[in-house]
Amino acid sequence: MKHYYVLYKPYGYLSQFSDEAKHKGLNHLIKVEPDVYPAGRLDVDSEGLLLLTNDNFLKHHLLNPENKHKRTYHVQVDGTATSVHLNLLQQGVEITIEGKPYKTLPPVSVNLLNEVSYPERNPPVRFRKHIPTSWIELVLTEGKNRQVRKMTAAVGIPTLRLIRNKIEAINIKDYQQGELKELSQQEIYKLLKI
Repeated sequence: MKHYYVLYKPYGYLSQFSDEAKHKGLNHLIKVEPDVYPAGRLDVDSEGLLLLTNDNFLKHHLLNPENKHKRTYHVQVDGTATSVHLNLLQQGVEITIEGKPYKTLPPVSVNLLNEVSYPERNPPVRFRKHIPTSWIELVLTEGKNRQVRKMTAAVGIPTLRLIRNKIEAINIKDYQQGELKELSQQEIYKLLKI
């Protein structure tokens, strides 16, 4: 039987079930069938939407870069994000992937977010008294290792907090951190436009 789960992964958890070094695996957070695994990943210091399934077709479809699924990230950055920063991000920026220069594809969109309603992170994001922070929304169709963090750093507004809130039409806006919901195959395929 095929299973499809949407998880709001909190900060500090790996995108795998086993522990590694000092980091906790998902086994401390959720219980699912033994053949269900994440389809994709979020770094231990990133939060948000993680899909888990035992549907190998879906995993392959999501992980194949040719399919260009839209992934939406809400990013708290160090400093005030300006139209100059957003324009630079919108053009695609040069980052390093596995030691080699790489020019990112232009994002689908880059916007300044005036309001966000995420709970405080535990532990809290570090704040510097004299430097403001701001939130941006980035919609990407590629997912290189630590890409969002590298992109914001490249334009001078380093990432403080990173939350993936959507993949295509799957959204975690009504989820609590650590919450897991099971969806049907029909629901998940429709939301992912497969």
